[in-house]
Amino acid sequence: MSVFASSHFGGHKVLIRVDFNVPIKNDVIGDDTRIRAAIATIKKIINDGGSVILMSHWGRPIKDMEKKPELTKADFSLSRIVSQLSELLGQAVQFADDCISDEAADKAKNLQAGEVLLLENLRYYKEEEKGNEDFAKKLASYGDIYVNDAFGTAHRAHASTAVIAQYFAADKRMFGLLMEAEVNAAEQVLHKAEKPFTAIVGGAKVSDKILIIENLLHKATDIIIGGGMAYTFFKALGGKIGASLCEDDRMELANELLAKAKAKGVNIHLPIDSIIADKFAADANTALANNMEIPDGWMGLDIGATACTAFSEVITRSKTILWNGPMGVFEMEKFQNGTKTIAESVVTATANGAFSLVGGGDSVSAVNKFGFADKVSYVSTGGGAMLEYFEGKVLPGIAAIKG
Repeated sequence: MSVFASSHFGGHKVLIRVDFNVPIKNDVIGDDTRIRAAIATIKKIINDGGSVILMSHWGRPIKDMEKKPELTKADFSLSRIVSQLSELLGQAVQFADDCISDEAADKAKNLQAGEVLLLENLRYYKEEEKGNEDFAKKLASYGDIYVNDAFGTAHRAHASTAVIAQYFAADKRMFGLLMEAEVNAAEQVLHKAEKPFTAIVGGAKVSDKILIIENLLHKATDIIIGGGMAYTFFKALGGKIGASLCEDDRMELANELLAKAKAKGVNIHLPIDSIIADKFAADANTALANNMEIPDGWMGLDIGATACTAFSEVITRSKTILWNGPMGVFEMEKFQNGTKTIAESVVTATANGAFSLVGGGDSVSAVNKFGFADKVSYVSTGGGAMLEYFEGKVLPGIAAIKG
């Protein structure tokens, strides 16, 4: 049993770092997935008879207000989350309109068993991102147990995610249920992967995924490359890619990655064909083309039928699958088939016993869009954090708890 699940929080004030950095427009929450993901951890504590102080960031208030003087703190306030959080918890949530004010300290001090307090946006203070020790110490004074349940910010050495842990004894700092699940899923793929292990890497740029591909060359048996980044590889191989996305300064690197994979016996799978378009638009004219022979003025916006079939065969025979990045511009209906086919193949492999981890904002959006989120083994809430974890980096938020 996990440390958190086996702990009893009755009589304790528990300070939880959550990730409530959810999309909000006109004070309406667009997607409350990250709030829902924290509910089990919060409920466990209040059901035990403990009280909960929640802290989170939202957006980049200091930087954004400097760029746009018309913005105010109200545009970044976590007060907009209180109503939805209260509804999900089934009880009223208190709010402190500052995170380190006397009012916040008093509300935390007077919190009764079973009550929940949400502090205002941590990033109103530059000390949060700078990892300031005094700021962290002030926050730490509100509780006697610290729980980090914010995997999405685990790659940041901020005051509330990493520095704060030093003010709690080893048995008084721990991961929450969400963080535990995220770390366990990532470690299952990185350190306990059953072969064949297929990594599906998509997205626009090779430069964004260099480190993850290089690290996976030591672990995966197969690496599928799709999305805009694939065209840099085809141009590097001497192909004609028309107006497709390409990083000319990364072509040498693309060839190096292919050579490294060959030397290690790792199979790199590039899409043979693409759905091409005469413009980047939902109403573009489309055609099918071999990726070595895309006509001038046309661009690849999705993988083609032959690539879909080839990729599906690799995925469905896999025992471990990591998916980070879409195969094309799946937000437009004409260019969503490749990403949807990949999602369906991951679902099939999972049903056949494979362990599948989907992570990265666009991949998560895709499985949610197609209704497959509950048909894969794990969907990660931490885009940047998961990416850095698979690049082989030590995440400060994890290291601070593990010691």
